[in-house]
Amino acid sequence: MAIQTLPLFPLSQPIFPEGVVRLTIFEVRYLHLIKHCQQEGIEFGIVPLADGHEVQKAGALERLHAIGCLVKLLTVEAIQPAVLSVACVGTARFRLGEYARGAFGLWSGEIILGPPPARLPIPAEFQPLADQLGSLIAAAQQQGLESNLPMRPPYRLDESGWVADRWAELLPLPAREKAMLLAEHDEIQRLQRIANWLPAASP
Repeated sequence: MAIQTLPLFPLSQPIFPEGVVRLTIFEVRYLHLIKHCQQEGIEFGIVPLADGHEVQKAGALERLHAIGCLVKLLTVEAIQPAVLSVACVGTARFRLGEYARGAFGLWSGEIILGPPPARLPIPAEFQPLADQLGSLIAAAQQQGLESNLPMRPPYRLDESGWVADRWAELLPLPAREKAMLLAEHDEIQRLQRIANWLPAASP
């Protein structure tokens, strides 16, 4: 399996494939990361923190989970000097190999891509999960708030993995649970875990 080394962006919460995350960038290390990715046209990895803080602190060292999601830049906007507003979309799960912190405190690591999504249909017993998500999207559209959702069209409401990943981002789950959902490649198992957090939608 191909291994590549890419810059990493540790966050307290993971992003999932096809999910949208919006970031305010002001630390030197991440301003450098965004500039590099723009110039080279490359993706970077968002990795959930196992320990430590999103904002670099003197004498503190972050500890990263062994999984993450590649993201590509959608928009980059300078909102004031040395402050960027950035939108990214997740592209693929990965396993994290060796990693290290380099110049400016910027992490980089070996990315081992996971299998592509199976795009399994929604089992009948989990259809309420897709229905609830569809209702949430419809309500946001009616209220003119669709752009605030952590997702973008096409809305794959007939796919188990897509529905599970969207709920994983939307629900206020513990950070450890979200990391476990990101690490779970079995789409039906991810849906089952989500159903456990949404009792009204459980079979």
